[in-house]
Amino acid sequence: MSERSGIGYDSHRLVEGRPLILGGVVIENAGRGLLGHSDGDVLAHAVIDALLGAAGLGDIGQHFPDTDERYAGADSIDLLGQVNGFLNEHGWRVVHVDATVICEAPRLDPHRDDMRISLAEAVGIGARELNVKFSTNEGMGAIGRGEGMAALAVATLDRMG
Repeated sequence: MSERSGIGYDSHRLVEGRPLILGGVVIENAGRGLLGHSDGDVLAHAVIDALLGAAGLGDIGQHFPDTDERYAGADSIDLLGQVNGFLNEHGWRVVHVDATVICEAPRLDPHRDDMRISLAEAVGIGARELNVKFSTNEGMGAIGRGEGMAALAVATLDRMG
C-alpha cells in the first residue's frame, strides 16, 4: 500500500496564566491558555498523532512523554517537525492534513491562515494541502462550558520514491 491515513485527537483544559497557542500561533488577548506538559497546542498535537498513526509509528506520548522533562514547555511546532523527520526516515511523506479545533471562544477565524502556514511548513507541504477548520460544542459538555479545547486531525501519507 503506497498511501495511508491516520486520525489524531487531543484536548486540554484552559487555565489562567498561560498563552493560548494553536497551530504554532500565539492567540493574543485570549485570556487563558491550554494546560499541558508542552505548550499545550491541541491542534499541533492532533496533527502529530494523525501523522504517527498513518505511518504506524505509535502516538505522541510514546515519542514525547509528559514524564520526560526535556519536553516541559516544548514548542509543539518543533515536535511536529521532528515527527516529519521520523516519517521521512521511514519512507513516508505528508500529502494532506485536515484538522478541526473545537472551542467556544475565542474566535479563531482571523488566525486560520497563520495556523495553516505554520503547520504546513513544519511538515514540508504547501498551505493548500493543510486545512484548518473551527467548530463549537454548542454549549454542551466541558468544552461547551469553555473549560477546554479539543482538536481532531486526519492525515494522508504517501510512500516516498
